[in-house]
Amino acid sequence: MRVGIGLPTAIAGASAALTPAWARRAEAAGLATLGVHDRLAYDSLEPMTALAAAAAVTERVRLAALVVVGPLRGGGAVLARQAATVAALARGRLTLGLGVGPRRDDYEAAGVPWERRGTLLDAQLGDLLDRLPGDVEVVIGGGGDAALARMARHSAGWCHGGGPARAFRAAADRARIAWSDAGRPGQPRLWGLGYFALGPGAAEAGRLALGRYYAFAGAAVARIEAGMLATPAAIAEHCAGYAEAGCDELVLFPTVAELDQVDRLAEIGALR
Repeated sequence: MRVGIGLPTAIAGASAALTPAWARRAEAAGLATLGVHDRLAYDSLEPMTALAAAAAVTERVRLAALVVVGPLRGGGAVLARQAATVAALARGRLTLGLGVGPRRDDYEAAGVPWERRGTLLDAQLGDLLDRLPGDVEVVIGGGGDAALARMARHSAGWCHGGGPARAFRAAADRARIAWSDAGRPGQPRLWGLGYFALGPGAAEAGRLALGRYYAFAGAAVARIEAGMLATPAAIAEHCAGYAEAGCDELVLFPTVAELDQVDRLAEIGALR
């Protein structure tokens, strides 16, 4: 299993200038992947633009959009051009994750009907896949039956939304079944997520930031906050559980926008 780190692009208040510095530091530290989230109605950077900035200052690390909310971007032509640009800058290091997203306020901000999100993504995928360069890896996010069916029909793999290893294992089994039922050979590439904050005082600040980001989730916010990884031992256990469950690529997203988070994560021996 490869282990990567998220960029701090969805941490409210984070400086945009931190993104290229973070990307350079992560690559120098030997982390495998740089990931980004996608929000519209939130204090965050646009993910494809952020990945282009990261591509310009790196040579090796993979760049992953986990995941872009496809229906917010209209048809497939614009998103395909964005992805092709990032892929060209990154020389084939792009994974494009796509999903409908769980947040109604993003759709309201874009003027896109929330009720049609699945239909819109299905229509977008047909156009997008015809236009994408062949070296862009496409994965689908989402845990519902419709998302797994999209994954099996259209993509190279699937992205889990985060949580403990036991939740990933159960969802990954469903993804493998959907893949097999669609007659696809081999196995889907499986991506996992987690959130972390390391160092003195980081856990409290990280949980506050995570709670703000997931405020839409209501009562589930407390569970999400409790699942944040705040010690090297917790991160090592999380990685071991995901690896055992068959995860191919695990990206741990920061909840604190401090550059030392890259170093603290990379120093955990279990990640190597």
